[in-house]
Amino acid sequence: MPTSNPSHEIATRPLILAPAGNRASFLAALAAGADAVYCGLKSYSARAEAKNFTIPELAALTELAHRKGMRVHAAFNAMLTTGDLLRAAGLMKDLVRTVQPDALIVQDLAMIDLARQNGFAGEIHLSTLANAGFSGSLDWIRRQLAVDQVVVPRELDIDEIRAMAAACPDGLGLEVFIHGALCYSVSGRCYWSSFLGGKSGLRGRCVQPCRRQYQQRNRPQRHFSCMDLSHDVLVKVLRTVPEVKTWKIEGRKKGPHYVYYTVMAYRMLRDEGHDSQKKREALQLLEQSLGRPTTHYRFLPQRPQIPLQPETPTGSGLMVGIVKGTAQNPYISPRQPLLAGDVLRVGYEDDAGHTIVRVRKPIARNGRLNFKPGRRGGGGHQMPVFLTDRREPGLNRLLEDLETELRAIPEPQAGNQPGGLRLPAAVRFKKGPARDMVVMRAATRSGGRGAKGLWVSPQTVQKTSPKAMASVWWWLSPVLWPASEADTAHLVARLLKDGARQFVLNAPWQAGFFERPEDLQLWAGPFCNLANPLALAALKQAGFAGAFVSPELGSEAFLELPRISPLPLGMVLTGMWPLCLSRVISDTIDTRHPFASPRGEEAWARRYDDNIWIFPNWRLDLSDQRQQLEKAGYQWLAHLQEPVPKTVKLKPRQGLWNWNIGLK
Repeated sequence: MPTSNPSHEIATRPLILAPAGNRASFLAALAAGADAVYCGLKSYSARAEAKNFTIPELAALTELAHRKGMRVHAAFNAMLTTGDLLRAAGLMKDLVRTVQPDALIVQDLAMIDLARQNGFAGEIHLSTLANAGFSGSLDWIRRQLAVDQVVVPRELDIDEIRAMAAACPDGLGLEVFIHGALCYSVSGRCYWSSFLGGKSGLRGRCVQPCRRQYQQRNRPQRHFSCMDLSHDVLVKVLRTVPEVKTWKIEGRKKGPHYVYYTVMAYRMLRDEGHDSQKKREALQLLEQSLGRPTTHYRFLPQRPQIPLQPETPTGSGLMVGIVKGTAQNPYISPRQPLLAGDVLRVGYEDDAGHTIVRVRKPIARNGRLNFKPGRRGGGGHQMPVFLTDRREPGLNRLLEDLETELRAIPEPQAGNQPGGLRLPAAVRFKKGPARDMVVMRAATRSGGRGAKGLWVSPQTVQKTSPKAMASVWWWLSPVLWPASEADTAHLVARLLKDGARQFVLNAPWQAGFFERPEDLQLWAGPFCNLANPLALAALKQAGFAGAFVSPELGSEAFLELPRISPLPLGMVLTGMWPLCLSRVISDTIDTRHPFASPRGEEAWARRYDDNIWIFPNWRLDLSDQRQQLEKAGYQWLAHLQEPVPKTVKLKPRQGLWNWNIGLK
């Protein structure tokens, strides 16, 4: 009978990676015995709304973590514009010199180059925001980018994770989310916050418009507000996949209570999951971690769960009751005891009666806690109340002991020397009118002036004659899943056989579908979120012939980029740009009809292949800026045509997106 090998068990045991958006949460991860913690600086982190860390503060915390055997992963995972590069280089230099983290988490390809230019010798992990979600992406990523780990999308089921693992080349590992908040959108493919208010989720400034109420047919509900992900006891299945090196807990905006409880729970499940008593204890810890109601989501392919239940309160935190009394004199009668120092959130941020309540003294179960109404007043009666953070005496003592150790470690001075920044040589373009490309869903003879672009699908490939194949620009989907990878590979092979030579790839690693890219015109598409010359240089080195830049940019960034770009550039001039792409949609949304935000902004949903596209009811339109863009040097101007449902009436809005306000 075979026996277990303890050394092999330790070597293959996945790391538990805890979130930390502030000092107390960092120390809570340490107290709970996390193997690693990930955290961001004040700038260029995908959770800019968290408090985050200064370089000196993070240096002292990292020294303490290393003394206790815990790794530190620094999140530098924001999309960078050209104007960000010099400051980002300085921060990288200071991070390498002062903090020396074990790994960097990056989204923008420029950050890989900046890390190497400034002497970073640790691991580089590709963020889930980069959207590497199909098996064929991994070999290209390892070969072209030399990263060490890929954070896979939360939407993958266990069979898809296994398929990704089987495709992992030597030297590359996978990182899988096991617990925490779910975004409605696929990571890296959400423009909702940016499109409505200029605050980009790709730069960590998302205002979470998907959490708000939307009305369809006069019925307001939170149709897009997801439950939290929790693999809980199912993580035992991940133990059978050795390529999964890291179990990741989401929550850099969470408090120390959440961090401590989730880390303790998953340590139990990883190390003592064979013990039924420990399983029960772990589940109890997760129930008390102050998260939302949870779901396994798609993890079990035979039993997928839709994480959208509009009738269920999905505010962050543990629901402890509802508001009673009057709008002028509200109170709470909690379902469980409250401790002094507890933090409560009344309602949702878009509710009229929303407010934060700090508990000053203990309140018994079913007791009474009076509080002042929110600044906007009204609407408080029957509003849900969530416990979002607490400090039990036991946890406080652990944190205080670690604080004592931390105070003995001097914080170094922050550096003020510029970091290394070598920009690539720019391409000089021939001045003149840009070419137009009309991108359509169906292979029709009409479509307007300019070159024809078609989204790759069985229908468009079948209905395009071999004679026309070579003249079409073929656009690949912004999101590919392992389940549809083989079909996409088959369509690409058929296109190449029939003479297609021009492709727009909406993730750089889609280049893995092409064995000889040097014989083709491969352009990076606008969903690649390209906004600086270093990222463009990485694609040039990988064989790309040109790139469509991110449509999120403001006028200054748009007009500057062609002058310093190592590749010919295109941009989306007009058309229907999606608010986001998702893999799921609520049963409460009728895709035949539009829905509206509280401010009257309408949108609609449409399924294409494996993805749901959410579109606003107004077009992106920079037609008035055409002359400026041509003068700046853009070679291609794309026009994205989209069939609009008869029930949707497009608004005659200006459609400038961030042109005037800039990208925040």
